[in-house]
Amino acid sequence: MELQSLRKGRYAARLARGQDDVAAAQRLRGLVFRGAGDAQDGDAFDAVCHHVLIEEARNGRLIGCYRLLPLRGGAEIGRSYAAQHYGLAGLESFSGPMVEIGRFCVHPEWRDPDILRVAWAVMTRFVDETGVEMLFGCSSFRGTCSGDHIEAFTLLAERHLAPGRFLPAIKAPDVVRFVPSQPCRPAPDAKRAMLTMPPLLRSYLAMGGWVSDHAVVDRDLGTLHVFTGLEIREMPPTRKRLLRAAAA
Repeated sequence: MELQSLRKGRYAARLARGQDDVAAAQRLRGLVFRGAGDAQDGDAFDAVCHHVLIEEARNGRLIGCYRLLPLRGGAEIGRSYAAQHYGLAGLESFSGPMVEIGRFCVHPEWRDPDILRVAWAVMTRFVDETGVEMLFGCSSFRGTCSGDHIEAFTLLAERHLAPGRFLPAIKAPDVVRFVPSQPCRPAPDAKRAMLTMPPLLRSYLAMGGWVSDHAVVDRDLGTLHVFTGLEIREMPPTRKRLLRAAAA
């Protein structure tokens, strides 16, 4: 895959150039997902994915990363990481090019929202250069206790579920189902619920993205992850213009 590097302010993003770069991304993932900087987070998908590195421009320090798995269409959805955990038969008929975004993480010492903006700018270039029509992946909530995220999950159930034709089925043995507000329970505070969601998921939703009706409990990584999808043609025009301006 060819993708020009991108520099915005303090940050630069580029594709991994070899195994040393991939190993650096795996170490960062180990720190973020497993709490150990000397442990690598790697799996078989690393060998078939493209890896995007986000670095501090002045010294090359790695502060963020994610990986991309391009698919020619829904017929290849079974090759994806997400297909291990969700029933994705509803997406098999999707005819356009797709890409799975995975293992997105930012170094815990960094809280600058510009890092996420750079990540999306690179993704925008990739979408425009390759004609991708759908983005998908898993967005992770920290911890495996569903009660910590009940307000966010309730809001997702009420406002952001996938269209029926795409809705992922339950496949994993351990899941948390999303339940809309009940008469005996107050409706979620939308603003507070959004603030408790992972930044990547908030970005997806702001662009018109949608989610599964359940979260998968991942005890290995200590997270609850939610399938997330976004059809490029459904994005608000103003959002597309902003992303393309950032990617210019």
